[in-house]
Amino acid sequence: MNATPYIMVLLAAMLWGTTGTAQNFISGEAHPLTIGAFRLMIGGFSLLLFTIITKSLVIRNVSWQAVLISAASMALFQPLFFSSVQLTGIAIGTVVAIGSAPVLAGMIEWLFLKRRPDRIWSAATMMSIIGCILLFANKGAADVNVLGIAMALGAGLAFALYAIASKSVLESMEAVPAVALIFSIAAVFLIPSLFFFDISYILIPADAGIILYLGFATTSLAYILFSRGLKKIPSSSAVTLSLAEPLTASILGVLVVGEVLSGLSWAGVVLLLGGILVLTMGKKRKAEDNYELS
Repeated sequence: MNATPYIMVLLAAMLWGTTGTAQNFISGEAHPLTIGAFRLMIGGFSLLLFTIITKSLVIRNVSWQAVLISAASMALFQPLFFSSVQLTGIAIGTVVAIGSAPVLAGMIEWLFLKRRPDRIWSAATMMSIIGCILLFANKGAADVNVLGIAMALGAGLAFALYAIASKSVLESMEAVPAVALIFSIAAVFLIPSLFFFDISYILIPADAGIILYLGFATTSLAYILFSRGLKKIPSSSAVTLSLAEPLTASILGVLVVGEVLSGLSWAGVVLLLGGILVLTMGKKRKAEDNYELS
C-alpha cells in the first residue's frame, strides 16, 4: 500500500492550517470576500496560465456539473471560513469548519451516493470529532459568536461538497489542470466583490506578501497536493485527514498568535492527531491485507 496519497492530503491540510494565522497579520481592513477573491485569483489564474503554456489543460471529457459544483463550493468556503475566523478566533473558527466537514462528507456519501463509511473511517472520525470538541472547550460559552459558528458550519459543508464533487472531476482530469479550472471559475464568482469593498490594504507591502502566500502556498500548492491524494483515496477519508488543519491552526495560535490552550484542549490536539494516524495507518494495513489475500 502506498501511503503517499494520504501524506499529500495531510501536508495540504497543514498548509491550510496556516491561513487563519496569516490572515491575522493583515494590517488593513480586509473583508473576507476580498481575501477569498485574491486568494483564488492568484492560485487559480497562475495555475491556469501554467496549464495553458504547458498544454496540459484538456477538458474534452470533463463533467462540467461537477466542476461548477466544486467551484461554487470553493467560492462559498472562502468568505464563510475567513468570516468565521474573524468572528470566533483562529482556533475555534478552524476547528468548527473543518471538524464538521468529515461528518458532513460521510453523511452526503451515505445518503446521496449510497457509500456506507467503513469502520476505520468511523473510528478515525469519532476520535477527531471528540478532539475538536475538546479544543472547542478551550473557550467559554460567553466568548462563542453564534453567527461565527454558523458560518464555520457552512464552511464545513462547502468543503465537504468540494471534496466530493472535485473527486468526480479528478476521474477525467489530472490534479493540476483540475485545480486550475475549478479555482479559476471560483475566482470569477468572487471577483465582483472587489468592486464593492475596500481593497486598499493590498497596497501595503506586508499585506500583499500575505495575500501572495495565501494564493500560492495555501491554495495552489495545497490544493494540488490535496487533489493528487484525493484522486486515489475516498473523499470521506481525505476530509478526515483534513482535520490536521485545525490541529495546525491551534498549535500556531499558541506559538505565534499567543492564544492559550487548556489541558482539555491539548487532549483534543492529541485525539486529532490520533484520528489522523488511525485513518492513515488503518487504510494502509487494510490495503496490504487485501493485497496479500489476492
